Amino acid sequence: MRHHQLADTAVSIIGQGTWRMGEDPTAKRQEVAALQQGIELGMNLIDTAEMYGEGGAEQVVGQAIQGRRDQVFLVSKVYPHNASRHGVVAACERSLKRLGTEHIDLYLLHWRGQYPLDETVEAFEHLRQQGKIGRWGVSNFDVDDLEELDDPRCATNQVLYNPEARGIEFDLLPWSRQRGLPTMAYCPIAQGGKLLRHAALQAIADKHGITAAQACLAWVLRQDGVIAIPKAVHPDHVRQNAAATSIQLDSEDLEQLDRACPPPRRKQHLAMV
Repeated sequence: MRHHQLADTAVSIIGQGTWRMGEDPTAKRQEVAALQQGIELGMNLIDTAEMYGEGGAEQVVGQAIQGRRDQVFLVSKVYPHNASRHGVVAACERSLKRLGTEHIDLYLLHWRGQYPLDETVEAFEHLRQQGKIGRWGVSNFDVDDLEELDDPRCATNQVLYNPEARGIEFDLLPWSRQRGLPTMAYCPIAQGGKLLRHAALQAIADKHGITAAQACLAWVLRQDGVIAIPKAVHPDHVRQNAAATSIQLDSEDLEQLDRACPPPRRKQHLAMV
């Protein structure tokens, strides 16, 4: 398993996303088992948020990490409407309770909202000083947002990135790499479906004897300083995600994907889902 430094910790370059977990009570056992399987395979980063299932995903994660907390780098996110000086602290306390832990390793602002960034940062620093969080960061921030934030204590920016959504390659990724700011790529295989049926991606997968999803993950991870956080519930998909860290695409593969999904030639609006 390959690792990357995130918030002063070596984390697996493929973590485990939890969007859409915690929404169906009948799926909870399978979701918990998938996260535990991922931990056993070395994917020590788990990403969640108070938004996911309105706290349901955090409860799933909490159950999955019982007795395994020291094996996991835990990331959660606060809603923008809770990002006030007092709202952040209260939201974090609720997340800690759902997660069944006293400490979140990395706590992110999910996207920008109505509250000034310095107010949110003040609350993050208060939580850090209390030991409730280890580091803090942001999500869905573009270059202008990060320049306005202008804070070296920010540990990461989590953004949408996959072959169908390459806008960040024009300016955001180079800007972040130059400053040593790790990027967390959410939806690295989009949301499955159309992208994974793309002829070019499937041709590359067939060539290497891998799945289209693995080819997609390998493509995302070709970039330095990028950590991918796909979601998986089926055991086979969990194993495939973990194995994708060892896959290297060659120049012919990359050129083929560039033709199928061209890189940006100008500034694009930051894509979000």
